Amino acid sequence: MELGKGNPQQIRQVLLFFVFLGGSLVCSETWRYSVAEETEIGSFIGNVVKDIGLGVEDLAARGARVIFDDYKPHLRLDLQTGNLLLNEQPDREALCDLTEPCILHFQVLLENPLQFFRAELWVEDINDHTPTFTNKHILLKISESTAPGTSFQMDSAQDLDVGKNGVQNYTLNPNLHFHLKLQDSEDGRKYPELLLDQPLDREKEPELRLTLTALDGGSPARSGTALVRVLVLDINDNAPQFERSVYEVPIPENSPLDFLVVRVSATDLDAGINGELSYSFSHVSRDIQKTFEIHPIFGEVRLKAFLDFELLQSYTINIQAIDGGGLSGKSVILVSVVDVNDNPPEVVVTSLTSPIPENSSPEMVVAVFSLRDQDSGDNGRMVCSIQDNLPFLLKPNFKNFYTLETESPLDRESKAEYIITITVTDMGTPRLKTEHNITVLVSDVNDNAPTFTQTSYTLWVRENNSPALHIGSVSATDTDAGANAQVTYSLLPPPDPLVPLASLVSINPDNGHLFALTSLDYEALRAFEFRVGATDRGSPALSSQALVRVLVADANDNAPFVLYPLQNASAPCTELVPRAAEPGYLVTKVVAVDGDAGQNAWLSYQLLKATEPGLFGVWAHNGEVRTARLLSERDAPKQRLVVLVKDNGEPPLSASVTLHVLLVDGFSQPYLPAPEAEAAAAAPADPLTVYLVVALASVSSLFLFSVLVFVAVRLCRRAGATSAGRCPVLEGHFPGHLVDVSGTGTLSQSYQYEVCLTGGTGTREFKVLKSVASNHRGSMINVEENSDFLNGFGFN
Repeated sequence: MELGKGNPQQIRQVLLFFVFLGGSLVCSETWRYSVAEETEIGSFIGNVVKDIGLGVEDLAARGARVIFDDYKPHLRLDLQTGNLLLNEQPDREALCDLTEPCILHFQVLLENPLQFFRAELWVEDINDHTPTFTNKHILLKISESTAPGTSFQMDSAQDLDVGKNGVQNYTLNPNLHFHLKLQDSEDGRKYPELLLDQPLDREKEPELRLTLTALDGGSPARSGTALVRVLVLDINDNAPQFERSVYEVPIPENSPLDFLVVRVSATDLDAGINGELSYSFSHVSRDIQKTFEIHPIFGEVRLKAFLDFELLQSYTINIQAIDGGGLSGKSVILVSVVDVNDNPPEVVVTSLTSPIPENSSPEMVVAVFSLRDQDSGDNGRMVCSIQDNLPFLLKPNFKNFYTLETESPLDRESKAEYIITITVTDMGTPRLKTEHNITVLVSDVNDNAPTFTQTSYTLWVRENNSPALHIGSVSATDTDAGANAQVTYSLLPPPDPLVPLASLVSINPDNGHLFALTSLDYEALRAFEFRVGATDRGSPALSSQALVRVLVADANDNAPFVLYPLQNASAPCTELVPRAAEPGYLVTKVVAVDGDAGQNAWLSYQLLKATEPGLFGVWAHNGEVRTARLLSERDAPKQRLVVLVKDNGEPPLSASVTLHVLLVDGFSQPYLPAPEAEAAAAAPADPLTVYLVVALASVSSLFLFSVLVFVAVRLCRRAGATSAGRCPVLEGHFPGHLVDVSGTGTLSQSYQYEVCLTGGTGTREFKVLKSVASNHRGSMINVEENSDFLNGFGFN
């Protein structure tokens, strides 16, 4: 991209880069250190304190570190001494292959304040590899007509070492026909050639075996051998000739496997086998043999490995064409690798600070990272950016180093985590882009007080609760984190010191659960309120408060209480009712109250027991006692009523009251004593016991008489009594003094009954009980037929 077409921000970044590049952040001097390969780990390389000019204590304070261009930890920096120590055992062949000298570039980075120092580590070669021949067996076919002085090229030996440790000399075992001559190649290497000293005679010696030895210049020297077989052929006086002495071929680095690089061609004027050509590489390096292959017949050179412009930009391939007589022609293929934008940019983060406090000041360095693109030209130019609307800013520094800094204050409650995407785009065609995510956490500061979910709480508690009952909870939240968000609850002192809050309620400080400490009584305390505080555990601690109102719900724990008539008086109250009273006459009114509230205090009245059922009635809602019918002469003058008063609770509670009613002819009739008074006066005589004994004797006599009658009837039926089937009527007088156990008095009249048993029906039942007393005040008593009557006397 041209500078004039870039946006203002990109122009500003480029200008800032050059300003920092020329500033005091980078030391212009480059230090140089050296180390021999295979040196032990931890070996001393140098001391940066002397070169930088700082004290040893400044290294740790300023965050000193070592960063290599290939981002591998070849060296480590001892912050206590400033010594550079070997972090891994170097292998020159693995680091630089055949490149000489082997130089590793690195920087010494001081973070606070930011400063760079450039340095180089030279890795020196040692003689740790032996020369080797690609082919251990070399076959040469030489015509017997070959003139003395003819040279024959041999494949050179390969040695991974360089310089004097590489291959320096070749030797050949003594023989009569050949001697060895060394030639220098264009890349500075030596390769051997066999020179023919004397003509060959196939008939005398058809095959020669020679030993070729390669020696390096190390101390001690290393050597490798190959067997050279020389086959003597018939005369072949024409060597192959290539069309071109040099083939120049450009190849894109993304070319596929088996890609046709070039097709070479050579001609030979000889005929027959001496004119048949085979193509091959001549004394080529190991890299060429791994990357290219040539068809021995067609001369096609193809790729058998992928090319990489970033590793090697060009190849020089020596080829030869050998005819059937062993003569060869030479040519060279110059392959230039064309760069393709096939490497995306790389982002390497060297320093990251996370989490950062939310109250951090602006321009705080969060991360330090560098960019790298292995492509060249526009393919290696890069543009770096981050997302918009983030409180962070990118600043360029030395040699594609950038710093990520805060631009504005942070708020953890708004956003506790930032995922910052560093986007790097190169300027190649097509453009390649790399995105690298950095996660920055924001640590909490106690800047938010706890907040209750409600400003006030209303809790209901049923009275008579058990102590330590859980009556409800309050809850507060804190938007902070960690200890700053841990809330502790407490009861605040009441404004009225007379309220015994500490004896009424307690709170769990961890979860805000409220408990009633004592059993509450609705009739004594219907409601109370207090304040609850919530405090976090930050420093300094923040707090808030809420109002809690506790309402006591009523329970049905009070039975109705009768106000009238009074039940604890020494003399009971007696109500007078004239016998001429009409139905609905108001006798009295029962008045009762209930200490509970609501439906627990709704009272209802009912008549539980009466001397004369059906004579009086009680209104259910107001307790009024009224006559239900007209009074008669048969109604006892003394009436006793029991009225039940019941509330509407669950379960209902009740109370009873006893009323004494006197039936009088007029209100001028003298006042009659109450039944209790009569009973007290008659107590010495105890006539009730006598009446009971008489009643029992009468019932027993009646039962015995009934049994005798039943037996007599059965005998009459067996003897065939009169055709009418009737039994004689038994007449007699039963005892006249019967006891009235209902409490209304005694019966003084005499009763005569006539008992008639049915003769022929076989029902074994009484049919008629008939009173024969003529002076009884009422009409005759008729007892209808009822099977239960006999059953009550033991008849089956």
